[in-house]
Parts: sequence; C-alpha cells; structure tokens
Amino acid sequence: MSTVLETEEHRALRDAVAALGKRYGRAYMTGVIREGSHPRELWSEAAKLGYLGVNLPEEYGGGGGGMAELSIVLEELGAAGSPLLMMVVSPAICGTVIARFGTEDQKRRWLPGLADGSVTMAFGITEPDAGSNSHRITTTARRDGEEWLLTGRKVFVSGVDIADATLVVGRTEDARTGKLKPCLFIVPRETPGFGRTPIDMELQAPERQFELVLDDVRLPAEALVGDEDAGLLQLFAGLNPERIMTAAFGIGMGRYALGKAVEYARTRQVWKTPIGAHQAIAHPLATAHIDLELARLMMQKAARLYDDGDDVGAGEAANMAKYAAGEACVSAVDQAVHTLGGNGLTREYGLASLVTAARVARIAPVSREMILNYVSHQSLGLPKSY
Repeated sequence: MSTVLETEEHRALRDAVAALGKRYGRAYMTGVIREGSHPRELWSEAAKLGYLGVNLPEEYGGGGGGMAELSIVLEELGAAGSPLLMMVVSPAICGTVIARFGTEDQKRRWLPGLADGSVTMAFGITEPDAGSNSHRITTTARRDGEEWLLTGRKVFVSGVDIADATLVVGRTEDARTGKLKPCLFIVPRETPGFGRTPIDMELQAPERQFELVLDDVRLPAEALVGDEDAGLLQLFAGLNPERIMTAAFGIGMGRYALGKAVEYARTRQVWKTPIGAHQAIAHPLATAHIDLELARLMMQKAARLYDDGDDVGAGEAANMAKYAAGEACVSAVDQAVHTLGGNGLTREYGLASLVTAARVARIAPVSREMILNYVSHQSLGLPKSY
C-alpha cells in the first residue's frame, strides 16, 4: 500500500513492525487461540522493541510519539495476521488518559509499565443497560471520608484476566448541582469487591471478554484520575484514540485477508488463465483495496489532528475513520472468502474465522449507526431524534 504521505521515520517503523509481524503471523495467533492462551511472546517482543509505548511520553519510558505511530504498529501487526487487540486499550486509551490528565504520582506509577509492556490496563465503560449511551452510565462513586466507594456493572471488558488494573468510567455527584458527572478510576485487579465473569463469545480471539461487578469497591483518593471536574474531557480524550486504533485494527485485518485473496487469485487456475484475470474476481478485490486505502487516509488525518491537540477535529475524523475502516474490513474479508470459494471456509487458509472477527470493527467500540448519528448532528447540523 502507498505510504507517500508518511515521513521517512514512519515508513521505517512500518517496515520494522511488518517484519516482526511476519515472524509470528496468523499461524502463531490461531495457535494461541486454540490453546486458550495469550500472545505473550509477541506482546513481549513488541514491547522490548519499543512499539507498545511509542505514543507515551519519553520521560516515562515511552517513545515520545503519538497516535500516528501507535496506529502504524497495530495496522502492520494486523496485516501480518497477528493483531494485538489490547494495544487499543492499554497504551492507546489508558496510557493516553493517564499521560494527559493523571497526577504526577499516577504517571510515575503506571506509565513506565504501560510503555514497556510489563503492565497492562483494561478499560470499562460499556454497561448492560446503557449500550452506546455513555450518559446513561449507572456505575457510581460516592465519597467515604478520603476514599471512594464504586458500585456498578460493566460488560464486554477486554482482557481483564491479564490486566493489572482496569480504568473504570463511573459517575460522581456534583456537590453544587446534585447531577451526576463522569469520572475515571484506576481499579487494581485484586481489589476486594471487584468481581469478573467471562462472557461466552463465538468470536475467536485470544482476548477474552468479561462482565464486571463492582460491589462497594473501596478505592483510595489517588485512584481518581486527574481532576474530578474534567471527567467528560478526559473520557473523550481516551475515546478518540480508541476509534483511531479500531480503524487500524480493521485496516490491518482487511489488508491481511485481501493479501491472501490476491495471492490465491494470481495462482489458482480453473480454465486457461488464473482466476484473477477475470474481472468478476479482480474488480471486487480492487474495490476492497481502494476502500482500505481511503479508510487509512482518514485514519492518518484523525491521528494527525489528535497528535496536534485538535480534539474537536480529531473527534469527527476518528469517527469517520472507524466507520470507513469497519466497512472496508468487512467487505475485504467477505470478498477474500468468496474468492477462495470452498477453500475460504477451510481451516488451512485461515480466513473463515475472520468473518466474525471483522464485524468487531463495525460494532465496537461504537456502532456504525451511532457514528452516522454523530456525523448527522455534529458535522451536518441535523436535529436529533433522541
């Protein structure tokens, strides 16, 4: 894929991560899934090479880059068939929020570990009854002297079993107005009252999904991230990187599937020529390539705006990038499976499992319909129906 809009450093990073990804590849990831394990070896090596913390501040052990660099890492690992989903959560959401809004003590405690991969953090926002409506979050935190008591439920929280802590979105009561406002709390895994139950998923991925139950979880004052009054700003500072990284996840997966289909179409011969010579096969693959390229351009725009500190502009671009990447990924995977015919459904070629996985980019962390609502209201100025 073309990289003319990237710096020489970005191209070098892309090449280096691609080489790492190829050393592991899809066979490694499917083996990890089959064993019910985690991609620890790849995570550890990527961390050792400085890729996991490339977006975090240098003074805390990171690479001093931004979302432009981190999205390259995830995209290239995905294009090699071995994406690390926890990159979306640990360095991108949690690392960014703590780096931008955490206290000095929080930065010193958490960022070096997030940067070198020795510490992993999960992110809990979704609730059973709130869905995509973050304003309906019912997980509440109330003061008890100098401490906090956190109570509520979360669902579809990735990787809690391997995470050292979870960044939980709760709500506190505003003393002046009595209204609830969002706040973020760091909850270590073994905190009393912090229960987790795995959700049985059809999705084949090494990262497990969990339901969390927080039953009067007692937290020290320093568990609250940053300023109690800046919760909404802090929350969206984490959600824009999440959307950018989900776009990278989808683009990488789409590229992997497309690469397998193109390779097959070049060599598979049924009549006198390879099937890729027929437009009925070639044109849909060309369309998939175009759509992935366009999605990547919007992802690069979103990353640049975010890294430049334009949160409003990044919000629009990140939502558009996530939407475009989700659609492009699903289409690329579908066309890849179709190109291989029956072989596309075999374990040998490893594409069928991506049919379910590709839909993640359409559904999470926010559905394509909610993104269309965002664009309708924020970009076009149309009235809300809700």
